Amino acid sequence: MSKEKSLVKIKKSKNANTIFGLPAKSYIDENFWKKECETVLSNDWLFVGFAHELKNTGDVIPLFIANKPILLVRNNNNEIKAFHNVCSHRCLKLIDEKKNVGKIIRCAYHAWSYDLDGKLKAAPHIGGTDQHKPKGFNFLDHGLKPIRIHIWHDWIFINFNGKAKKFEQYAKPLISKFHDIDFTKLRYATTLDFGNINTNWKFLIENFIEPYHVQFVHKTTTNQPLKDHYTVVDGVCYGSGVDVAEEDTKNSTALSVTSRYLSLFPNFIIGTYFPNQIGVYLNVPISPGLTSQKRIIYTTDGKDMSKEEIKMVKNIWWSVHKEDHEMCERLQEGRHSPASHGGGLLSPVWEKGVQAFQKLIVDATLKSSKSIKRKKNV
Repeated sequence: MSKEKSLVKIKKSKNANTIFGLPAKSYIDENFWKKECETVLSNDWLFVGFAHELKNTGDVIPLFIANKPILLVRNNNNEIKAFHNVCSHRCLKLIDEKKNVGKIIRCAYHAWSYDLDGKLKAAPHIGGTDQHKPKGFNFLDHGLKPIRIHIWHDWIFINFNGKAKKFEQYAKPLISKFHDIDFTKLRYATTLDFGNINTNWKFLIENFIEPYHVQFVHKTTTNQPLKDHYTVVDGVCYGSGVDVAEEDTKNSTALSVTSRYLSLFPNFIIGTYFPNQIGVYLNVPISPGLTSQKRIIYTTDGKDMSKEEIKMVKNIWWSVHKEDHEMCERLQEGRHSPASHGGGLLSPVWEKGVQAFQKLIVDATLKSSKSIKRKKNV
């Protein structure tokens, strides 16, 4: 068996109620991480940012995701573009902080300059003193390298290898779950920026989509009984939901509202909360044991939240997420034990979404291995 396959093989059982999870190496191994960056995080639509954070022409956001530096920029046509964040000259990282660059993206090393559409506009003295445009050097061939991009409402997705299906087709299983919400009425309310979390990105996804832990981990911050939950599995969309008998719209003591917790493979997660709230999470995979996370809260009825409502909502969700982060960091630590090599177990009832997510991880990495093997045999 090849090394690639051994890293993602899930232990099988003859008992339908005994389901094993991904092996520990899938969360801590550097080789698997590199493979994951080139497959799972490159083949499909990766969530990378929020359009509202790029308000003005020239606004730029750099991001290091899936082992790659990228940049997002709003151009003169009010479009958001994505590029690999390196100069075409010596491949220096161009942008190292969120800022407005005006009309030009300029390299700090040798002043090579690009417009907001990535076209090379200046390469000072490249052909010698005062020789800025030497014969045979075509500026059109040396612009920034673009990345395929799609904006869905406020959410920015990229596809590194350019081979993913059209976004609407790919995301149809998720989009179909929101016929009851008019996304055109979304209004930004507030941001919770959690910074870096010492856990693999997959644990944050898995934790979000399964309801099994709620009554134990969030027993003081939520009031959503396990018996009222259900699971969702629909292709690249999976998660869970809960219908409570009596809505607590003020969330005065703990979260107790009808909710849905859904994910689009690989890293987009969105929660809806009765009567008018949505939370969208940006999970940025940085390394096997490090992920940054940000949550944006919106209203769905076109109304603004009051300062008091925002304060209450932020307090509730900060507490809930900190409880989740502790669990995810401990999951990460646990994967370094030899007792976890087999992957642990999954509930056949409550962790169907986790099982579906992990199968997509396996399929993506194994598909790549088979493709490489075929090429070698040609």
